[in-house]
Order: sequence, then structure tokens, then C-alpha cells
Amino acid sequence: MINKSLYIPLYLVVISSLFTISCCIPESDTFQEDDCFIDSGTASWYGEYFHGKLTASGERYDTETLTAAHKTLPFNTIVRVVNVENEKSVEVRINNRGPFTGDRIIDLSRKAAQKINIIDDGLAEVELYLVKEGERPIQDLECE
Repeated sequence: MINKSLYIPLYLVVISSLFTISCCIPESDTFQEDDCFIDSGTASWYGEYFHGKLTASGERYDTETLTAAHKTLPFNTIVRVVNVENEKSVEVRINNRGPFTGDRIIDLSRKAAQKINIIDDGLAEVELYLVKEGERPIQDLECE
């Protein structure tokens, strides 16, 4: 027979782990005035074909996470992506390199693209704002 008193500590560990994971990347639809502007241009998204494949950072790409590919930003940098047409925004963590098509500046995961309503069109004009620097300082960025 299983000792039911063991369930409480296990339950607390699971709940605290879920809370910690959910706090890693806040989901927000509001623009923060104090975020540091990085760039503006065209965003795209990448989906099922890449799902489960290794990213440049070494982790597996998951279409249901709030991640993105950027050509130069350090891995684990968190940026706010603002769709300039509808002003919806999402915070994503950089974990891959790209995009390597056209003049695009960022490739979003499917979930991130859904948050700012670019799934159907596939592309959108966006602005990028630094929320948190990643593994190394970002050079030549002037923020107050």
C-alpha cells in the first residue's frame, strides 16, 4: 500500500516546477515603454517541418513554445515582438539562427506567431525590443 503522506511533498514539487517554468517567459499583450528598441522589419514563422529538430542552440524546436530565430542576437535573449499593424505583442526567447530568406529579421515559433496574428499571412511588419539580454552583452545598443 502506498503511503499517501508522500503525495503532498511530490505535489508541492510538481506545482513549484510548473510555476517556475511558466514564469520564464511572461506572456503579455501590452507594450512596455521602457523596453529598448532593437530593430524593425519583416517577421515570419516556421512550423511543423522543423518541429523536433535541433536548433542552433542545441535544444529541440517546439512549435508550441514562445521562441524565435534571429541572425545575431545571443541565445536566451528575450525580445518583445510587436506587430505594427495590430499592435499585438509577444515575448520570445532566441534559441535558433535565421531567418535566411529575403529581408526578414526574425522567425517566430508557431505559438508566438499565433499570439500576434500572423499565422494566416505568414509575414508581418514588426518592431523588436530588448527585454532581457542573453548569454553575452549585446554590443552597440543604446538604451536608457
